[in-house]
Amino acid sequence: MSVTNDMTFILGGDAGQGMESSGAGFAKALARDGLHVFAGPDYHSRIRGGHNFYSVRVAPQEVTAHRSTAELLLALTSDTVDAHVGQLSSGGGVLYDPTLGVDEASLRSRGLRPMPLPAVQMAADAGDKMMANTVLLGAAAGVVGWRLDAVERVITENFGRKSADLVTANLAAARAGRDYAQQRFPADFPWRIAPDGGASRLLLSGSQALCLGAVAAGCRFMSGYPMTPATPIMEWWAAHAARYGLVFKHAEDEIAAINMAIGASFVGARAMTATSGGGFSLMVEGLGLAGMTEVPLVVVEAQRAGPSTAMATRTEQGDLLFLLHASQGEFLRIVLAPGTVQQCFECGWRAFNLAEKYQTPVLILIDQFVAHFVRSLDRSALDLDAVTIDRGALLTEAELDALEAPYERYAFTGSGISPRAIPGHPKAIYASTSDEHTPASHIDESAANRKRMHDKRLSKRTGALQEMRPPTVYGPPDAALALVCWGSTHGPVLEAVDVLNASGQSARMVHFCDLWPFPASHVESALRGARRIVSVEANATGQFAWLLRAETGIRTDGLISRYDGRPFVVEDILSGL
Repeated sequence: MSVTNDMTFILGGDAGQGMESSGAGFAKALARDGLHVFAGPDYHSRIRGGHNFYSVRVAPQEVTAHRSTAELLLALTSDTVDAHVGQLSSGGGVLYDPTLGVDEASLRSRGLRPMPLPAVQMAADAGDKMMANTVLLGAAAGVVGWRLDAVERVITENFGRKSADLVTANLAAARAGRDYAQQRFPADFPWRIAPDGGASRLLLSGSQALCLGAVAAGCRFMSGYPMTPATPIMEWWAAHAARYGLVFKHAEDEIAAINMAIGASFVGARAMTATSGGGFSLMVEGLGLAGMTEVPLVVVEAQRAGPSTAMATRTEQGDLLFLLHASQGEFLRIVLAPGTVQQCFECGWRAFNLAEKYQTPVLILIDQFVAHFVRSLDRSALDLDAVTIDRGALLTEAELDALEAPYERYAFTGSGISPRAIPGHPKAIYASTSDEHTPASHIDESAANRKRMHDKRLSKRTGALQEMRPPTVYGPPDAALALVCWGSTHGPVLEAVDVLNASGQSARMVHFCDLWPFPASHVESALRGARRIVSVEANATGQFAWLLRAETGIRTDGLISRYDGRPFVVEDILSGL
């Protein structure tokens, strides 16, 4: 399939009307037809009531962000029309049920096309009025000239697990909507989709990709307490447990979750937990336990707007400085902040290698935007061949059998990394305590021992720093303007750079994924020649700009920030400049 030009569909209604499931199915069908897609939800933190919507961007070229404008609005409520009519491009269309009382004259005065259809009655005729969303999706396909084959396959998959009658009814609803649109609405709608035999694409969110990377790394245990926007990670883990031989433990709270993951890792399993900022606040004592006992640990922190509960289903990048210093005392924490689906997959497996190699916590910092939004990818986009498994200084059974001296779990070494034994071998029986201890794990509060053990743990930072990857530079490497960003702002900044360079300006993106230990030695080359450095962050105070200056002395010339709970769009960056 091909698209005549870049376009966005918005499907909107009340919570409980199936916005996310319908929108996600629509996006999946487009990707399977070989189209480039970027899509995601916007929803309130309530089960029913309140305006929710799902946006689906489809384009003839690869897309990495959503847009502030749309071309076709699929409205299940009058609130949807009121909320989004101002976003529609001139010539755009509005599909809606006439019973909503939409003012057609007002739409026409805006240069829009009213497209009324009896969606609720058509859904009822097909079997259930709740299928009005399916009718609208079928009508959207009819308006843009898109065949229904891929939509029908997704409907069959989604409802086939429930009943054949549901499949039949939803197929009838989609076809009825498509046929009505083809018969009643002009075929000159400016945005069209036409067949061209494109190869089917994957459609993945950052959460899904991260889970796939963790499984590829050999992680088999996850514990967690549901907290948006980290919950989809737990849902994926639980849903795929039987297929991949995974264990998911739904803990009673976040304190239990991190302690369970520490326990699983202590006995040799690759283990992880996931939460959001509020849950991570409860986990920080456990984080210190992992730091003191030198137990490998992977924690995913999916940021949302704070402080406290704030906006549970919204996005923000407000937890960066918190994670760098989380838990009391000084010890090595490694922080990764993937900004793309591919980076989420890669961090998903790299984190376990880093955690075991340096016997320390690794924190993966994402947010609602990268966790929940989905993007189409070529089937070769996730590099499985690059996956390696490095368990660090983990003693084998043969090495333990050959031990002659007493085993010391926290033995002093030049790197600060002590040989690690999985409990159970008769030559490696040891205690583990959260108190300061000797190499043999005995509690010792003497000044000399404290200093030496503290230096040992901190010395691991030298090796870990060498593992931190440099920032990614996109655009002319000598561009006068450098847009510095981290994590999920990658996609909007990348597209903004393309727009700027296409307009004759000179701009580059400098994106950081590996944040701590901070890769300061790579920053100078990435920013060389820049006459203006602007940080783009989804927080109010410029936390990354602060970190950049603290670690390198480089002061940014400006900050473009968004902290209303909604993700960046390209227009935010261009207008901010």
